[in-house]
Amino acid sequence: MESREINGFLIDEFNQYSLEAGKSQGVCPLCSHDRKPENKKAKCASYDWERGLGTCHNCDTSFQLHTYQRKGASEKVYARPTHEVATTIPDTKVVDWFATRGISKQTLQDLWVTEGPEFMPQTGKSENTIQFNYFMGDQLINVKYRDGRKNFKLYKGAEKIFYNINSIVGYDSCIIVEGEMDVLAMHEAGIKNVISVPNGATLNSNNLDYLDNCIDYFEDKEKVILAVDADEPGQALKQEFIRRLGAEVCHLVDFEDCKDANDYLVKYGKDRLKSVIEGAKPVPLEGVSTLKDIEDELKDFVQNGFKPGFQIGIENFDKIFSTYTSQFITVTGIPSSGKSDFVDQMCVGYNKNYGWKTAFASPENQPTFLHAHKLMRKVWQDMPSAEDIDGDKWNQVADHVNDNFFFIDMDKYSLEAVLRKGAELVKRKGIKCLVIDPFNKVRDVNANSDDVNRYTLEYLQKIEVFAKKYDVLVIVVAHPTKMYKDKDGKIEEPTMYNIKGGGEWYDASYHGLLVHRDYEAKTVKAKVLKVKFQNLGENGAEAHFKWEYRSGSFLPIAADLEENEPMPWE
Repeated sequence: MESREINGFLIDEFNQYSLEAGKSQGVCPLCSHDRKPENKKAKCASYDWERGLGTCHNCDTSFQLHTYQRKGASEKVYARPTHEVATTIPDTKVVDWFATRGISKQTLQDLWVTEGPEFMPQTGKSENTIQFNYFMGDQLINVKYRDGRKNFKLYKGAEKIFYNINSIVGYDSCIIVEGEMDVLAMHEAGIKNVISVPNGATLNSNNLDYLDNCIDYFEDKEKVILAVDADEPGQALKQEFIRRLGAEVCHLVDFEDCKDANDYLVKYGKDRLKSVIEGAKPVPLEGVSTLKDIEDELKDFVQNGFKPGFQIGIENFDKIFSTYTSQFITVTGIPSSGKSDFVDQMCVGYNKNYGWKTAFASPENQPTFLHAHKLMRKVWQDMPSAEDIDGDKWNQVADHVNDNFFFIDMDKYSLEAVLRKGAELVKRKGIKCLVIDPFNKVRDVNANSDDVNRYTLEYLQKIEVFAKKYDVLVIVVAHPTKMYKDKDGKIEEPTMYNIKGGGEWYDASYHGLLVHRDYEAKTVKAKVLKVKFQNLGENGAEAHFKWEYRSGSFLPIAADLEENEPMPWE
């Protein structure tokens, strides 16, 4: 068979397992070789060559018949600064200014701080700038420019890394600060293994691309001291580092009445700065709290009540449902009701509103390139055509999907393996959402009980532990096993009790959603089956949608759509 192209993806090898091409049934490449001799040649798998998907009826897994590659895909190519970095800095007003901040000329030379002219977009002209040079090994990776008016910019198109990243190699501990000036202050106090984020902190500190690029530097760290600013963005950054690097290794610094390390150096001197870093305290014990540990949260609740939940950005759905992270949602519905598609819509919405990244463990949403295509359509808000491939819009959307959505592909899915990969993706990519779709294809192979209720309870407890530990929202798609017809022969709407082990699903889930289709009206509804906290939704409330074909998006029922618009299952 000749190679071909589907939706902008190239098939590298048409038949990657060398199976009986064109046959609808045959052996399973994942389990047949492990079966008893008399069963090794049994035709236990079905092949769908058009979709490129195989399904085994023995090991209950799916596999791709072909391998795929995005057309024109390549690793990111970053720009690199081309100027030579001076080994000395002349005595200038810049050196004099640093001296007022407690920073010596020797420290500037040690950390490759230079000065020179640079065009600054904020002023529209060339300015004399301080230049913080970002090295990784002996390679100049990036430069941050700062002019006299406190305008900043990074080298255009360069890779983002921590400032002074070389300094933590060989240490079993390191200090993270929020600005280059704080690195200089620490160095002045004799603390060498200190690095800074390249672009400060924001209230939405989920996207730490510089951490993604430098994560290997932290694998041997037994202690990470977070000495970030005491303001609200700094505290948000602190929480994200704790989530990504692990509370067990993180220690916290209290700069008392000062904003940051440099202010502390200027006010109290080198020795006291060194002492406050050495006195960093570990993150409070997990599972053990005192009132003092949670007093800020308590005060905030007394003053402001419950914090608003996170929403997907579709008005009629947002009115009836929202959620927090560190929780999990159970989504159910009869087969082909659009559950997976609606979950995709939720994840795209969370990404658009809050910058959340999502990982999918979706054995049934195969082949993977078609799942990626669905997400591209929702982000694009249109159907990409062959003429769009490699164009500006294609590259923009493809890069966005590539950077924000991750597909966990396994020969055999297990809950332990998925959660382990999810933890890795939290640390390396900063995901805030994990989708398991469906739960019965991601088995808990380490379950301690054959009893269905006990199995379900243990399964959901493991998900809850993961969600809380990493501050992630987990969405679990669960098919009902019991379906009933009404007097008119229509299948009744399932509840969480229709899922195998249903009582445990209702009791353990933080939230429950039903996605249900109406064939006659060609509509889809999302119904709230459960909310743990009443401020996040209304039990029994419904939101109704039409499905827009080109974008694959769920639009409020009032949206102007053609009456004959096809639905996803047609």
